[in-house]
Amino acid sequence: MNSSNIKIDINNYLFYKFLNSLFLGLSVGSVFTLYTPLKPSIYSLGGIALAVGMLFVARIYPYIMNLKWFFRLSLFVELAILAVIIYFLLNPYRYFTALLIYVGYQVTFTFGSYLVRAETLAISGDKNLSNLDSAKQIGYLVGMLGSYIFYKVVENFYSISDKQEQVYSLHFILLLIELFIILFIFKSFNSKKL
Repeated sequence: MNSSNIKIDINNYLFYKFLNSLFLGLSVGSVFTLYTPLKPSIYSLGGIALAVGMLFVARIYPYIMNLKWFFRLSLFVELAILAVIIYFLLNPYRYFTALLIYVGYQVTFTFGSYLVRAETLAISGDKNLSNLDSAKQIGYLVGMLGSYIFYKVVENFYSISDKQEQVYSLHFILLLIELFIILFIFKSFNSKKL
């Protein structure tokens, strides 16, 4: 996996993946509240669309399995998440918002297998891969612990017991983290030709 003049800065990339997993750990519990308005049949349709999308992406691996596309699709996924967060903050807890969040996450999941495979090919060396997986797990653990602490703080110190209000408040933190994630994507891929 190579694109001429494109290199990954491993230290920035490790921090990007830490932040990415931190985001996941913080947000994972919120989907149960965000998806409340959706009907179960939507999940079936979403699963079908996800499988078809992943199949399509797998079929175009020969064209996208390079650092240029790895950067572009990583950035696309994060920009899609940023758009979903902003839309939610502007239009919380409406049916269309829940549907848009679900579709947005399904679109990002479509590239999940590709991003993992491209990442493994792009990051060489046992030590780098070990550090990468460690950064992801530490980020996820810190995020899960952080979300637990966040919900306890807003409930016990700010008297916010409504779960929708709690999840809405959390999204301001998620917005900030997502902006840093996007910044570190740019810092991770060193090239002006991307």
